[in-house]
Amino acid sequence: MSSSTEVLAEMKPTRARSWSLWGGQIAAILRLEVRKNFIGRRAFLIYLLAGAPILIMAFASVLISGERRQLSIGELNIIFANAYEALILRTLIFFGCAWIFMNLFRGEVVDRSLHYYFLSPLRREVLVCGKYLSGLVATLVLFGISTGGSVFVLCIGTIGPSYFNRAGVSQALVYVGITVLGCIGYGAAFMVIGLFFRNPIIPGLLIYGWEWINFLLPPVLKKISIIHYLHSLTPVPIPEGPFAMVAEPTPAYISIPGLLIVTAAVLVFASFQIRRMEINYGGE
Repeated sequence: MSSSTEVLAEMKPTRARSWSLWGGQIAAILRLEVRKNFIGRRAFLIYLLAGAPILIMAFASVLISGERRQLSIGELNIIFANAYEALILRTLIFFGCAWIFMNLFRGEVVDRSLHYYFLSPLRREVLVCGKYLSGLVATLVLFGISTGGSVFVLCIGTIGPSYFNRAGVSQALVYVGITVLGCIGYGAAFMVIGLFFRNPIIPGLLIYGWEWINFLLPPVLKKISIIHYLHSLTPVPIPEGPFAMVAEPTPAYISIPGLLIVTAAVLVFASFQIRRMEINYGGE
Protein backbone atom coordinates (compact mmCIF):
# COMPACT_ATOMS: atom_id res chain seq x y z
CA MET A 1 0.00 0.00 0.00
CA SER A 2 2.79 2.36 0.90
CA SER A 3 4.73 1.56 -2.28
CA SER A 4 1.76 2.47 -4.52
CA THR A 5 1.38 5.71 -2.62
CA GLU A 6 5.03 6.49 -3.23
CA VAL A 7 4.65 5.78 -6.96
CA LEU A 8 1.67 8.15 -7.21
CA ALA A 9 3.57 10.80 -5.30
CA GLU A 10 6.44 10.49 -7.77
CA MET A 11 4.13 10.63 -10.81
CA LYS A 12 2.46 13.90 -9.86
CA PRO A 13 5.62 16.05 -10.02
CA THR A 14 6.59 14.29 -13.27
CA ARG A 15 3.29 15.19 -14.91
CA ALA A 16 3.54 18.74 -13.60
CA ARG A 17 7.06 19.04 -15.05
CA SER A 18 5.83 17.64 -18.37
CA TRP A 19 3.05 20.22 -18.66
CA SER A 20 5.47 22.97 -17.70
CA LEU A 21 7.97 21.76 -20.30
CA TRP A 22 5.36 21.53 -23.05
CA GLY A 23 4.05 24.98 -22.18
CA GLY A 24 7.53 26.44 -22.41
CA GLN A 25 8.16 24.71 -25.74
CA ILE A 26 4.86 25.98 -27.16
CA ALA A 27 5.75 29.51 -26.04
CA ALA A 28 9.18 29.24 -27.71
CA ILE A 29 7.67 27.96 -30.97
CA LEU A 30 5.04 30.68 -30.79
CA ARG A 31 7.62 33.45 -30.47
CA LEU A 32 9.66 32.10 -33.37
CA GLU A 33 6.72 31.47 -35.71
CA VAL A 34 4.89 34.71 -34.98
CA ARG A 35 8.03 36.58 -35.99
CA LYS A 36 8.06 34.65 -39.28
CA ASN A 37 4.38 35.34 -39.92
CA PHE A 38 4.72 39.09 -39.39
CA ILE A 39 8.12 39.87 -40.90
CA GLY A 40 8.95 36.82 -43.02
CA ARG A 41 9.26 36.92 -46.78
CA ARG A 42 5.75 35.46 -47.15
CA ALA A 43 4.17 38.19 -44.99
CA PHE A 44 3.93 40.89 -47.68
CA LEU A 45 0.93 39.27 -49.40
CA ILE A 46 -0.95 39.07 -46.09
CA TYR A 47 -0.44 42.78 -45.43
CA LEU A 48 -1.85 43.52 -48.88
CA LEU A 49 -4.87 41.30 -48.27
CA ALA A 50 -5.52 42.74 -44.81
CA GLY A 51 -5.24 46.33 -46.02
CA ALA A 52 -7.42 45.90 -49.12
CA PRO A 53 -10.85 45.91 -47.37
CA ILE A 54 -9.97 49.08 -45.44
CA LEU A 55 -8.88 50.88 -48.60
CA ILE A 56 -11.96 49.72 -50.52
CA MET A 57 -14.28 50.82 -47.70
CA ALA A 58 -12.53 54.20 -47.56
CA PHE A 59 -13.02 54.61 -51.32
CA ALA A 60 -16.67 53.54 -50.99
CA SER A 61 -17.26 56.10 -48.24
CA VAL A 62 -15.85 58.84 -50.47
CA LEU A 63 -18.19 57.81 -53.30
CA ILE A 64 -21.20 57.68 -51.00
CA SER A 65 -20.36 61.08 -49.49
CA GLY A 66 -20.00 62.50 -52.99
CA GLU A 67 -23.61 61.66 -53.74
CA ARG A 68 -24.60 64.16 -51.02
CA ARG A 69 -27.30 61.83 -49.74
CA GLN A 70 -27.58 61.01 -46.07
CA LEU A 71 -27.73 57.26 -45.57
CA SER A 72 -29.80 55.71 -42.84
CA ILE A 73 -28.14 53.34 -40.41
CA GLY A 74 -30.18 50.48 -41.88
CA GLU A 75 -28.89 51.19 -45.40
CA LEU A 76 -25.33 51.44 -44.13
CA ASN A 77 -25.69 48.12 -42.29
CA ILE A 78 -26.81 46.41 -45.50
CA ILE A 79 -23.90 47.92 -47.46
CA PHE A 80 -21.35 46.74 -44.94
CA ALA A 81 -22.97 43.31 -44.58
CA ASN A 82 -22.59 42.74 -48.32
CA ALA A 83 -19.03 44.08 -48.27
CA TYR A 84 -18.14 41.89 -45.30
CA GLU A 85 -19.49 38.84 -47.10
CA ALA A 86 -17.58 39.47 -50.33
CA LEU A 87 -14.38 41.18 -49.18
CA ILE A 88 -13.66 39.78 -45.73
CA LEU A 89 -15.46 36.48 -45.24
CA ARG A 90 -15.02 34.92 -48.69
CA THR A 91 -11.78 36.62 -49.70
CA LEU A 92 -9.63 37.90 -46.84
CA ILE A 93 -10.33 35.22 -44.24
CA PHE A 94 -10.41 32.29 -46.65
CA PHE A 95 -7.35 33.09 -48.77
CA GLY A 96 -5.47 34.73 -45.91
CA CYS A 97 -5.88 31.67 -43.69
CA ALA A 98 -4.99 29.42 -46.61
CA TRP A 99 -1.74 31.30 -47.19
CA ILE A 100 -0.67 31.52 -43.54
CA PHE A 101 -1.74 28.12 -42.23
CA MET A 102 -0.77 26.06 -45.27
CA ASN A 103 2.72 27.50 -45.10
CA LEU A 104 3.17 26.65 -41.42
CA PHE A 105 4.37 23.18 -42.42
CA ARG A 106 4.40 23.19 -46.23
CA GLY A 107 6.56 26.31 -46.26
CA GLU A 108 9.07 24.59 -43.95
CA VAL A 109 9.20 21.60 -46.30
CA VAL A 110 9.76 23.84 -49.33
CA ASP A 111 12.48 25.73 -47.44
CA ARG A 112 13.97 22.37 -46.29
CA SER A 113 13.91 23.45 -42.66
CA LEU A 114 11.23 21.26 -41.07
CA HIS A 115 13.78 18.63 -40.04
CA TYR A 116 15.25 21.08 -37.52
CA TYR A 117 11.99 20.90 -35.59
CA PHE A 118 11.77 17.12 -35.97
CA LEU A 119 15.31 16.70 -34.65
CA SER A 120 14.60 18.86 -31.62
CA PRO A 121 13.68 17.17 -28.31
CA LEU A 122 10.00 18.07 -28.42
CA ARG A 123 6.81 16.14 -29.00
CA ARG A 124 5.29 16.59 -32.42
CA GLU A 125 1.91 17.33 -30.85
CA VAL A 126 3.55 20.30 -29.16
CA LEU A 127 4.85 21.43 -32.55
CA VAL A 128 1.34 21.26 -34.04
CA CYS A 129 -0.08 23.29 -31.16
CA GLY A 130 2.66 25.93 -31.31
CA LYS A 131 2.43 26.28 -35.08
CA TYR A 132 -1.37 26.57 -35.03
CA LEU A 133 -1.34 29.19 -32.28
CA SER A 134 1.24 31.24 -34.17
CA GLY A 135 -0.93 31.29 -37.28
CA LEU A 136 -3.94 32.14 -35.15
CA VAL A 137 -2.17 35.09 -33.54
CA ALA A 138 -1.18 36.48 -36.95
CA THR A 139 -4.63 36.10 -38.51
CA LEU A 140 -6.54 37.38 -35.49
CA VAL A 141 -4.40 40.51 -35.25
CA LEU A 142 -4.32 41.36 -38.96
CA PHE A 143 -7.82 40.30 -39.95
CA GLY A 144 -9.37 41.63 -36.76
CA ILE A 145 -7.83 45.04 -37.46
CA SER A 146 -8.98 44.79 -41.07
CA THR A 147 -12.58 44.03 -40.03
CA GLY A 148 -12.75 46.75 -37.37
CA GLY A 149 -10.97 49.24 -39.60
CA SER A 150 -13.37 48.58 -42.47
CA VAL A 151 -16.38 49.28 -40.25
CA PHE A 152 -14.74 52.43 -38.90
CA VAL A 153 -13.76 54.07 -42.19
CA LEU A 154 -17.08 53.30 -43.88
CA CYS A 155 -19.20 54.61 -41.01
CA ILE A 156 -17.07 57.66 -40.19
CA GLY A 157 -16.98 58.65 -43.85
CA THR A 158 -20.74 58.38 -44.33
CA ILE A 159 -22.74 58.77 -41.14
CA GLY A 160 -20.04 59.97 -38.78
CA PRO A 161 -19.45 59.28 -35.09
CA SER A 162 -23.19 58.92 -34.46
CA TYR A 163 -22.98 55.35 -35.75
CA PHE A 164 -20.79 54.29 -32.87
CA ASN A 165 -23.45 54.23 -30.20
CA ARG A 166 -24.00 51.12 -28.14
CA ALA A 167 -25.79 49.27 -30.97
CA GLY A 168 -23.18 50.21 -33.58
CA VAL A 169 -20.23 49.14 -31.43
CA SER A 170 -22.02 45.91 -30.52
CA GLN A 171 -22.60 45.10 -34.19
CA ALA A 172 -19.00 45.88 -35.08
CA LEU A 173 -17.82 43.54 -32.32
CA VAL A 174 -20.05 40.78 -33.70
CA TYR A 175 -18.34 41.09 -37.08
CA VAL A 176 -14.93 40.95 -35.42
CA GLY A 177 -16.07 37.87 -33.49
CA ILE A 178 -17.17 36.17 -36.73
CA THR A 179 -13.74 36.96 -38.16
CA VAL A 180 -12.14 35.32 -35.11
CA LEU A 181 -14.24 32.17 -35.53
CA GLY A 182 -13.48 32.07 -39.25
CA CYS A 183 -9.75 32.20 -38.55
CA ILE A 184 -10.09 29.42 -35.96
CA GLY A 185 -12.04 27.09 -38.25
CA TYR A 186 -10.35 27.74 -41.58
CA GLY A 187 -6.94 27.86 -39.89
CA ALA A 188 -7.22 24.29 -38.58
CA ALA A 189 -8.48 22.99 -41.92
CA PHE A 190 -5.74 24.63 -43.96
CA MET A 191 -2.98 23.65 -41.55
CA VAL A 192 -3.96 19.99 -41.94
CA ILE A 193 -4.01 20.38 -45.72
CA GLY A 194 -0.55 21.94 -45.71
CA LEU A 195 0.68 19.22 -43.37
CA PHE A 196 -0.40 16.17 -45.34
CA PHE A 197 -0.73 17.21 -49.00
CA ARG A 198 2.30 17.74 -51.19
CA ASN A 199 0.25 20.02 -53.45
CA PRO A 200 -2.19 21.84 -51.12
CA ILE A 201 -3.63 24.03 -53.88
CA ILE A 202 -5.98 21.35 -55.21
CA PRO A 203 -7.65 20.45 -51.86
CA GLY A 204 -7.72 24.16 -51.01
CA LEU A 205 -9.65 24.90 -54.21
CA LEU A 206 -12.01 22.02 -53.50
CA ILE A 207 -12.80 23.51 -50.10
CA TYR A 208 -13.30 26.94 -51.68
CA GLY A 209 -15.66 25.46 -54.27
CA TRP A 210 -17.65 23.66 -51.59
CA GLU A 211 -17.93 26.81 -49.49
CA TRP A 212 -18.84 28.92 -52.53
CA ILE A 213 -21.73 26.66 -53.65
CA ASN A 214 -23.02 26.34 -50.09
CA PHE A 215 -26.10 28.41 -50.91
CA LEU A 216 -27.10 25.84 -53.57
CA LEU A 217 -26.83 22.85 -51.25
CA PRO A 218 -29.74 21.23 -49.39
CA PRO A 219 -30.00 22.07 -45.68
CA VAL A 220 -28.33 18.84 -44.54
CA LEU A 221 -25.22 19.43 -46.68
CA LYS A 222 -25.07 23.13 -45.80
CA LYS A 223 -24.11 22.13 -42.27
CA ILE A 224 -20.97 20.37 -43.54
CA SER A 225 -19.20 23.67 -44.06
CA ILE A 226 -17.70 26.50 -42.08
CA ILE A 227 -19.38 29.28 -44.04
CA HIS A 228 -22.86 28.13 -42.99
CA TYR A 229 -22.12 28.62 -39.29
CA LEU A 230 -20.43 31.96 -39.90
CA HIS A 231 -23.42 33.14 -41.93
CA SER A 232 -25.72 32.09 -39.11
CA LEU A 233 -23.97 34.53 -36.80
CA THR A 234 -24.07 37.63 -39.01
CA PRO A 235 -26.15 40.44 -37.45
CA VAL A 236 -27.57 41.52 -40.82
CA PRO A 237 -28.76 38.52 -42.93
CA ILE A 238 -27.92 38.73 -46.62
CA PRO A 239 -30.23 37.13 -49.24
CA GLU A 240 -28.39 34.33 -51.02
CA GLY A 241 -30.21 34.74 -54.33
CA PRO A 242 -33.21 33.23 -56.14
CA PHE A 243 -31.53 29.84 -56.63
CA ALA A 244 -30.52 29.36 -53.00
CA MET A 245 -31.84 26.46 -50.97
CA VAL A 246 -33.49 27.93 -47.89
CA ALA A 247 -32.15 26.65 -44.57
CA GLU A 248 -32.70 27.83 -41.03
CA PRO A 249 -29.65 29.56 -39.49
CA THR A 250 -27.96 27.53 -36.81
CA PRO A 251 -28.33 29.25 -33.42
CA ALA A 252 -25.23 30.82 -31.90
CA TYR A 253 -25.29 28.46 -28.91
CA ILE A 254 -24.80 25.60 -31.39
CA SER A 255 -22.68 27.32 -34.06
CA ILE A 256 -19.93 28.58 -31.78
CA PRO A 257 -19.34 25.47 -29.63
CA GLY A 258 -19.80 23.22 -32.66
CA LEU A 259 -17.16 25.07 -34.65
CA LEU A 260 -14.74 25.01 -31.71
CA ILE A 261 -15.29 21.29 -31.11
CA VAL A 262 -14.72 20.42 -34.77
CA THR A 263 -11.57 22.56 -34.78
CA ALA A 264 -10.29 20.76 -31.69
CA ALA A 265 -11.02 17.39 -33.32
CA VAL A 266 -9.09 18.41 -36.45
CA LEU A 267 -6.10 19.46 -34.35
CA VAL A 268 -6.18 16.19 -32.39
CA PHE A 269 -6.25 14.28 -35.68
CA ALA A 270 -3.28 16.29 -36.95
CA SER A 271 -1.40 15.65 -33.70
CA PHE A 272 -1.80 11.89 -34.08
CA GLN A 273 -1.03 11.84 -37.80
CA ILE A 274 2.14 13.93 -37.56
CA ARG A 275 3.74 11.21 -35.45
CA ARG A 276 4.01 9.08 -38.60
CA MET A 277 5.12 11.89 -40.87
CA GLU A 278 8.45 11.42 -42.64
CA ILE A 279 10.31 14.15 -44.50
CA ASN A 280 11.40 13.59 -48.09
CA TYR A 281 12.84 16.77 -49.52
CA GLY A 282 13.81 14.98 -52.74
CA GLY A 283 10.18 14.88 -53.86
CA GLU A 284 9.67 18.63 -53.49
